Amino acid sequence: MTAGEVLASFGPVAGLAPRVEPFAAGEKDRPLAERLAGALLMAPMAGVSDAAYRVMARAGGAALAYSEMVSCAGLHYGEKSWELVDPNPAEPEIAVQLFGSKPELFRESAERVAARLGERLALLDINMACPVPKVTRKGEGSALLEDPALAAQIVRACREGAPGVPVTVKIRRGRYARQEVAPEFARAMEAAGAAAVAVHGRFATQMYHGEADWGVIDRVADAVGVPVIASGDVLSHEAAERALAQTGATAVMVARGTYGNPWVFSGHEPSAGEKIAAFECHVRLLEATGAHLKRARSLAGWYFKGMPDAARWRNAAMSCVTAEEFLAVAAEVRAALGA
Repeated sequence: MTAGEVLASFGPVAGLAPRVEPFAAGEKDRPLAERLAGALLMAPMAGVSDAAYRVMARAGGAALAYSEMVSCAGLHYGEKSWELVDPNPAEPEIAVQLFGSKPELFRESAERVAARLGERLALLDINMACPVPKVTRKGEGSALLEDPALAAQIVRACREGAPGVPVTVKIRRGRYARQEVAPEFARAMEAAGAAAVAVHGRFATQMYHGEADWGVIDRVADAVGVPVIASGDVLSHEAAERALAQTGATAVMVARGTYGNPWVFSGHEPSAGEKIAAFECHVRLLEATGAHLKRARSLAGWYFKGMPDAARWRNAAMSCVTAEEFLAVAAEVRAALGA
């Protein structure tokens, strides 16, 4: 079965849409600010947001879903990175997030991605937020927060490489604690041509610890005229609604809140049966998209969380290899719960 056929057959029983609808009803001629208004977006997540994950999120109500972050150097030197870029036929479009530190590679990557995806490229996003040392030690990710001039060159390079494609950036409050640079940095990115700025309310040195400060979203929104996308600690639909209501954000980006919860975007409260059905659908989507099925081990822990004997079912999934084995575990959970 194709991913589209899987979703049509197994999505509705899980409380998901049977197909992915285009971003903002496919109205590509509308300004990005209008298309983002009130939107809940699925964030780029390394090792998580593959095609199957994106399809699940979009079927759950995400207005748009991002690729995993893609190395510009990887696109330049090899073919494997292109697997992260290509949308599945079930996806009308995707947002592609690039990372690196060399403007010339960003220009080349933007040009090649735009040519390859055509109308299915909703926007290009530049990662200036990743706090992981193996990224920052190369001057990439959140390290760019310390070099706004270089970051601005990168934005301009992407715009030159992909004329007409919105170029956005994702940033953090700053790289180091108590050294907030986000408002001033965002202003420089807007001047370079960024069409929107996503702001994660933590410093890079915090990684994902502590609480995200949503106040910085307001400070950035006051500093720029482009849309600001709220990010950080959006772990539920209610939190997403609060972020839209209480900050100057135009849209909200959800990351960890999507774990085992594609309904986070719609606010639907799934039953135990729908959670099991969603896991089954997700496993089938992994198979349909050619993804490594070991990813379903993490998915089992996320979808079965909070269920009776959740640890038992999670451990059972850890020894699974094939789709049939994962589906057999799901059948056991359903039988045990009478779902």
